[in-house]
Amino acid sequence: MKLPKQSVSSKLMSIGIIISGAFLLMAIVTPLLQAVGILTDPTEFLSNPIHEPPSLQHWFGTDLQGHDVFTRTIAGAGVAWQVTIASTVISLVIGVPLGMLSGYKGGWLDRSLVFLMDALYTLPSLLLSLTIAFVVGTGIWNAAIALSVAYIPQYFRVIRNQTVSTKTEVYIEAAQAIGADTKTILIKYLAPNVIQSLPVIFTLNAADAILTLAGLGFLGLGIPEDVPEWGHDLKQALDALSTGENIWWTTIFPGLAITLMTIGLSLVGEGLTQKFSSKKTEG
Repeated sequence: MKLPKQSVSSKLMSIGIIISGAFLLMAIVTPLLQAVGILTDPTEFLSNPIHEPPSLQHWFGTDLQGHDVFTRTIAGAGVAWQVTIASTVISLVIGVPLGMLSGYKGGWLDRSLVFLMDALYTLPSLLLSLTIAFVVGTGIWNAAIALSVAYIPQYFRVIRNQTVSTKTEVYIEAAQAIGADTKTILIKYLAPNVIQSLPVIFTLNAADAILTLAGLGFLGLGIPEDVPEWGHDLKQALDALSTGENIWWTTIFPGLAITLMTIGLSLVGEGLTQKFSSKKTEG
């Protein structure tokens, strides 16, 4: 017996929420555990052992600098969430108003913004973020800015298209007829009807941001090397290969963290997409 499509998507969404929630819990709890001494400082250099495989003393082993890989993997969830949330919020705050204004006003403003956003949208997110990272430098906020530039066009395009189709509705024309200004129409009448898809874009962009951030870290940009970040830790294995060392554990555990968090956020995004699609069908 086949399960209804909506039931399957709801279950997958629940799995995604559990996975994403687990990483969010890591991000919240890790600093508290470090403060009470249960977890070591992820930036602490251990004199011994160096690049040792997983053991009872160090569950995920140690890296080339003697960092505890388990601690850095757990602490990396906090960095990932900080950059992901900051970058998606920045993209939303800039992309949504521009999309609404462009779609509502039309004319030369719309043509100019669409041309600019389409040009940015054609570039791969990693390449665009990499270019911005070269300009703004490293740091959590700088990494968030670098990532947000890649996602602003996505918010803009979705909101702009919805605004274009919504601005011809009767209630919008009625508001214009009674003399409502542009700001009032955008905020009071258009916004509630065009922002319903934002949770979907938010979660899908967040999933992509995890991968892009890891890519920046792997290339040595985005986050300073002393900060626990999964992309930097993946690079440890590549650096070790150049010296003849095979420290596979510095790859597999951060790599699993990136994969699981990306899958979790993607499942939430896909689940939300199915829910919004079913609501539109019912409507």
